[in-house]
Amino acid sequence: MTTRRLHLNAFLMNTGHHEASWRLPESDPYAHTDLAHYAGLARTAERGTFDSLFLADGPQLWNNLAQRPAGALEPLTLLTALATATEHIGLIATASTSYNSPYNLARKFASLDIISGGRAGWNIVTTAGAEAARNFGLEAEPAHAERYARAAEFLDVSLKLWDSWEDDAIVADKAAGVWGDDGKIHPPRHRGTYFSVAGALNVPRSPQGYPLLVQAGSSEDGKAFAARYAEAVFTAQQTLGDAQAFYADLKSRTARAGRDPGHIKVLPGIVPVLGSTEAEARAAEQLLEDHIVYDHGVGRLESLLQLEPGTLELDAPLPADLPPESAVEGAKSRYTLVVELARRERLTVRQLIGRLGGGRGHLTFAGTPGQVADKIETWFTEGAADGFNIMPAVLPSGLDAFVEHVVPLLRARGLLRTEYGPRRTLRERYGLPRPANQYLTPALV
Repeated sequence: MTTRRLHLNAFLMNTGHHEASWRLPESDPYAHTDLAHYAGLARTAERGTFDSLFLADGPQLWNNLAQRPAGALEPLTLLTALATATEHIGLIATASTSYNSPYNLARKFASLDIISGGRAGWNIVTTAGAEAARNFGLEAEPAHAERYARAAEFLDVSLKLWDSWEDDAIVADKAAGVWGDDGKIHPPRHRGTYFSVAGALNVPRSPQGYPLLVQAGSSEDGKAFAARYAEAVFTAQQTLGDAQAFYADLKSRTARAGRDPGHIKVLPGIVPVLGSTEAEARAAEQLLEDHIVYDHGVGRLESLLQLEPGTLELDAPLPADLPPESAVEGAKSRYTLVVELARRERLTVRQLIGRLGGGRGHLTFAGTPGQVADKIETWFTEGAADGFNIMPAVLPSGLDAFVEHVVPLLRARGLLRTEYGPRRTLRERYGLPRPANQYLTPALV
């Protein structure tokens, strides 16, 4: 049996990742603002010895209200509450470098890391879309390359802030009346293209030093950014071959950036739809697809493809004259994935919407627990993944079924831990070292 172990992340989204999940009799259409709902999911993922759970986010109202539950609790706030409901599982929040400031965000992540005992992670996004831009006084989204340039400086400033306290800056000498050592505080005094940040963080250095740094862009700019900074990468791949190519490319880029390729974990998304038989799983998948309201899907697809409303016809293929990825300023890699999927499988718009309804471009797989375990093992052992972003189509039942039926198979195959063990922090579970403080000069030997 291999000594390499899967990294599993539970991607939690209100009633589930399938856009029609809220319409099932079992679903609570108010679950998206129910703390007890999320706490139950977190404890289920912890029972399955997942490394982490993850919350997506964006600074705009997603979807129209008719389509599916819209609006979401702010993820750092929600994860702080979930830190008290769990003991082991990592807590990864999405936060944008386009519409935040480094000082406030670095403080929030350091606080979550302290409260959780070293379980915080940051999914770093640059936020595409004019809707978000207009919420922050901009008429249009910044250009793709500019968003990544800002993100790089944002990360550099955040790292300086997390290092602005040495680990032993707190002296707590009651007899001498000395609480801390000012000589071990290092204000960044940063002045750059996008940010000017003078003072040290007002939170001590956290248990992990930095939160686990996660990234989800698969464009050329996104992959370059990931190779420089990311320690885990969430990605959407539809085929084993595409996943292997992405995996090899990202590991190679990371090595060329002077980093250990083993210190970046690639986690494709998978939407498992389970049944005791393959026919039962297919029926469950079909039930969800039958509940899709296709008019909603057309509008969303036209927005992704940057087409004028009314361009797409449900029972026709995508237009032949779509712009190339280079002309897209939004979600470049997702644009390419969707167009290639439609072209490769010769899908009509209706069929494409059905395929995207479960995971918005992530791999959807209906089958028995054994078939799902086989798919995961194949990608893991054949150079396509270090683990998976598990995206249940329906919550909580999909996560319950995965933990009850797939997790035992993965454990029996030696692919997944049976218990958390002595490693306490999220970084330790990912096999990552605690980062050294950049302001300290290593002692000469």
